[in-house]
Amino acid sequence: MKYRPVLLTVFGLTTTLLLIGFANIDNNRRVCNKVMISIDNQLNNHFIDDNDVMSLLSNNNKEVIEGAAFADLNVRALENRVNDNSYVQDAEIFRDLKGNLLVNVMLRRPVARVIEINGRETYIAEDGTILPVSDKFSSRVLVISGVDCDSINALDNIKTKKYADLFKLINFINQNKFWRAQIAQIDIQKQGEVTLLPQVTKQNIEFGDFNNIEDKFSRLAIFYKDILPRKGWNSYKKVNVKYKDQIICE
Repeated sequence: MKYRPVLLTVFGLTTTLLLIGFANIDNNRRVCNKVMISIDNQLNNHFIDDNDVMSLLSNNNKEVIEGAAFADLNVRALENRVNDNSYVQDAEIFRDLKGNLLVNVMLRRPVARVIEINGRETYIAEDGTILPVSDKFSSRVLVISGVDCDSINALDNIKTKKYADLFKLINFINQNKFWRAQIAQIDIQKQGEVTLLPQVTKQNIEFGDFNNIEDKFSRLAIFYKDILPRKGWNSYKKVNVKYKDQIICE
């Protein structure tokens, strides 16, 4: 009698393992009922849509996803396929209990558009990644022009190269509501200096190099908030803030 509980325990464990085994076999035989795609795109950057994601999953419609047995679907491989798209920042794919394949996609956000002299264009994303332009959607962002744009476009990510200071300037402008509305373009000069072009007023802003960004913008704020309202918004063609403690208006 004293061995009976042990025998029952072994029997119960065996039964449980058999049930798990049958459940796994049943799950592997189940087919994908539906692919349910969710794109995190709160900033309305419509570079790719549900159809594009489905095309990535199916390898341009060469592979069947809906109706395929889950045993034949490599979820991690599908996830990597979507993540390989440059517009995608992150993708997660998993199954639900109803036999659906859930695909959650987060898109990269462009913060600047780089335009070469020859007309070639790319975007710089919020994480520094260089993105191709799209025939489907055009994002209204800060424009980067001038020399070295071809070198920027040849990069994978702007943060890891010599243009990290440019990326810092882009972020400074985009993170400030006033400057984001006021500055339309950063033009890179041969001497490694930049000129800023405003959205509304006509003054070219000689900004100098990428040093002392905050100080230069604090002086530029004085120009916009104190000088222009008194002198007239289009009284000057040029304002220079590249020299320390100076605001030179011409």
